[in-house]
Amino acid sequence: QVQLVQSGGGLVQAGGSLRLSCAASGSIFSINDMGWYRQAPGKQRDLVASISSGGSTNYVDSVKGRFTISRDNAKNTVYLQMNSLKPEDTAVYYCNAKITTKDLYVMSYWGKGTLVTVSS
Repeated sequence: QVQLVQSGGGLVQAGGSLRLSCAASGSIFSINDMGWYRQAPGKQRDLVASISSGGSTNYVDSVKGRFTISRDNAKNTVYLQMNSLKPEDTAVYYCNAKITTKDLYVMSYWGKGTLVTVSS
């Protein structure tokens, strides 16, 4: 089995910063793309940022220049550094990883989500 365990998040004032972490563990052969999604109340879950196994990154326009995604392959961990936070960034943030298991199945796994609340 594979688990993604998230940490970080919480309440912050507008303009502040938060850092999210997501560590993968279990029957892992390799980790391909990793990413962060968010879901605001009443809205669908959308991609925020992604990073390939080689380190190529992709961001939604609304967070470019404010958020930075990174990963530590030795620790099977992906991070999301969020700066200059805005109230519209308020959402539940989920990490996602496309993982090849030791049985050589490629599957998409999700963290349980962490709430980020930005007050104005």
